[in-house]
Amino acid sequence: MNQESGTRPVIFSGIQPSGHLNIGGYLGALRNWVKLQHEYDCLFCVVDLHAITVRQDPATFAEQTLMLTALYIAAGIDPDASLLFLQSHVPAHVELAWLLTTNTYMGELARMTQFKDKTQGKSDKNIGVGLFIYPVLMASDILLYQTKLVPVGADQKQHLELTRDLAIRMNHYFGPLFTVPEAYIAPVGARVMSLQEPTMKMSKSDPNAMNYITLLDEPAMITKKIRKAVMDSIAGISYEPETRPGVANLLSIYAALTDETPQAVAERYADKGNAALKNDLTEVVITALTPIQQRYRELRADQGYLETILRRGAEQARDRSARTLAAAYRAMGFVTF
Repeated sequence: MNQESGTRPVIFSGIQPSGHLNIGGYLGALRNWVKLQHEYDCLFCVVDLHAITVRQDPATFAEQTLMLTALYIAAGIDPDASLLFLQSHVPAHVELAWLLTTNTYMGELARMTQFKDKTQGKSDKNIGVGLFIYPVLMASDILLYQTKLVPVGADQKQHLELTRDLAIRMNHYFGPLFTVPEAYIAPVGARVMSLQEPTMKMSKSDPNAMNYITLLDEPAMITKKIRKAVMDSIAGISYEPETRPGVANLLSIYAALTDETPQAVAERYADKGNAALKNDLTEVVITALTPIQQRYRELRADQGYLETILRRGAEQARDRSARTLAAAYRAMGFVTF
């Protein structure tokens, strides 16, 4: 089956509506989506079905889903240029996931690093099956739309490799069903680290709010978090991720927001101290987030607009996904009319 667009390769990506969307997610995903949306045939999804691998409070879950939708648009996703929708509004995601699950091996899923990390120290009887098989749902998300390029963080490369393996396997057994996708990883800012623990990735589900900066943090909170960010006592500023992870993390954030390299920013601050870098980074972050926050507030005040965008996106996504799903059913021998 060919890609959806004859002229532009397809891009698909999504974020879970759980936790607090932070600058790590913005720099590693959203900001890159904005840059790519006019060059590719883009589908950007709020992957709400993935979020329920962990039990969610229903009211909070619904609010976070709408919040993330608004942040997509506020950050620069253009609903007229990209297809924006909720994963749960397109049943084909779950249907194809089941077909893929029957062609996925236990060993492949057991090797997933994120599964190991999230279940470390837990008893098997307390681990949900959804958490184990959700990489297959992720594969379904991607393969449904004949996706060529997937903007993913470095930590998601393993899941994308599984997607590629499943596409190749299904194509081998059942004919040319799926485009085999490739990863797009931004050269700068793809992996933002925790402010307090800079050897660990910045996570939107981190219980310690001082570890991340959300897209909706007020300037006073941004200032506080950056001021308290862990660095080191070595004189001067240099970009050395292995030996100076705290400094390197702040340089990476600065560089990503100003479209520079961390090395270039480090050279500019080489003879300055930690305080100078933190002060200037604070200004850079606040300047970058202020228009996003203003647009977000406008969108949340117009609930009807968000619903219109999501309804339209779901209709178009259902139409596009139906073609791949129907082809998969036919190829696997299901009776179709």
